[in-house]
Amino acid sequence: MLGTSHAFSGFSSNRIAESVVFYRDTLGLSVEENMGGFNLTFPGGGAVFVYPKDNHEPATFTVLNFPVDDIDAAVGELNSRGVVTKIYSDDEFETEPNGIARGGGRGPDIAWFKDPAGNVLSVLADPRS
Repeated sequence: MLGTSHAFSGFSSNRIAESVVFYRDTLGLSVEENMGGFNLTFPGGGAVFVYPKDNHEPATFTVLNFPVDDIDAAVGELNSRGVVTKIYSDDEFETEPNGIARGGGRGPDIAWFKDPAGNVLSVLADPRS
């Protein structure tokens, strides 16, 4: 029934204008403002709609993951653009000073960061690399 639907995901933000700048200028993503929010489109064909919500509460889980070929380079680039990738204390996750948690066979190397509305995002070592 839904096998041919062009599905997309979405999450909320209470800081739409700042989020547009963050996703477009800091992360370098394709952003199209739409219905008071904005669409993110990705090279692989995926899409996310970020919608305004005044009483937004950030999710306590990762809402968007970015697989990368070189996580060390990606984290270095994010940090150079002012993005904080060490958002969890060492009590929660064993992380390096730059925020990368090495998977060590339990999962991919990953680093989390937040958008202006507090939504959790990640860059992770692409398992296809």
